[in-house]
Amino acid sequence: MAKCERVVRMSVEQPLWRALTGYRVLTMVYAVLLAIFGKDNFGQQRFERPWVAFAYLAFLAVWTLATLPKVRSAASCTKRFLGADLVVALTGIMLTPIADVHSQTFDGPTLPSIWTAGAVLAFAIKGGWRWAAFASTFVAAANIIQRGDPSRDTFHNVLLVWVASIAIGYVVEVARASERTLARALEIEAATRERERLARDIHDSVLQVLAMVQRRGTAIGGEAAELGRMAGEQEVALRTLVSSGLVPPTRVSEDAADGAVVRTVDVDEEGPDSAAACDLRALLAPHAGSRTSFAEPGAPVVLPAEAARELAAAVSAALDNVRVHAGDGAQAWILVEDEPGEVIVTVRDDGPGIPEGRLAQAEGEGRMGVALSIRGRLRDLGGTAEVISVPGQGTEVELKVPKAQVSRGKAGSAR
Repeated sequence: MAKCERVVRMSVEQPLWRALTGYRVLTMVYAVLLAIFGKDNFGQQRFERPWVAFAYLAFLAVWTLATLPKVRSAASCTKRFLGADLVVALTGIMLTPIADVHSQTFDGPTLPSIWTAGAVLAFAIKGGWRWAAFASTFVAAANIIQRGDPSRDTFHNVLLVWVASIAIGYVVEVARASERTLARALEIEAATRERERLARDIHDSVLQVLAMVQRRGTAIGGEAAELGRMAGEQEVALRTLVSSGLVPPTRVSEDAADGAVVRTVDVDEEGPDSAAACDLRALLAPHAGSRTSFAEPGAPVVLPAEAARELAAAVSAALDNVRVHAGDGAQAWILVEDEPGEVIVTVRDDGPGIPEGRLAQAEGEGRMGVALSIRGRLRDLGGTAEVISVPGQGTEVELKVPKAQVSRGKAGSAR
């Protein structure tokens, strides 16, 4: 199956980046005009060393225009750029008393003036309120040092920038959370509509045919009765699969800050791009049938594709043991639990159970089904497989895979 992509493009964060782009250009022009036409308190040219001021402002103008592509989105606004941008702002603040000797006596504007706030706002939009607090603290310290003997107005301006940047950073974090929630809601809505459409089509065709085959086969008897029984089992399995509505989604964000673009990718598990992620539910759902019940979370259970396939293979091995040792009439249950730190799959049956010491005896005889097919697979994933059985009360196999361990193992194999 070819990769199918659905892109949900939000409109909350992108306007902030566009506004920041305009703000940087306008405040750069303002700083240059302020230096050209500004006067000190005595009506004289404010710079004792104008060459320092205009050299810096020329660099500021070039820097602002050259880095406009960097502030168009969270993806292009890298940490390295943010650090360099903050250094440009801090340098301008510290050069102010060199260019304007009286700047420490009178509360005049710094060389970059209000352009400095744009550098702080970039931190806020990119990383939230913590990043904003980090950048604004450096700016506040630079302003206080530059003033030498800071006045009340200096502290007022510093506090204003600090509080405003943190507030904007917090708003950005809330907006991102809303974007993720909306993307998930749209995904669920689309999956629900597709499930309803498939259910209607299958109910009007395949399920009705299977039900008719079951009725007619039972009525005819003989070999036809066995065919009818098989048709009835397949009808139950198909109804379970359709009602689960499994759509294996993999959601990825196109920038490191979980920015304004959330991409949902539906990938065939055997396709070339399947190594990224896989919904475990899609691999386990085919086991559901008249004698196997499947209980799943409502949200995708996403694991690296290789880990998901190995875990599904371990579940298949456990179900094979149920069919071989518990008999064709045994009922099995599969329960999938998606915990914050691990994925737990439990396979339980109502068979006669395993006599005490039977597993160790089987390993001694060279039959390694449980040891290799189940425990071996889980051990390779960094997880555990526990078999609990009471004679006469069935068997329970609990498979646990830690998510962090799977991710580290995948990264290590990639290296």
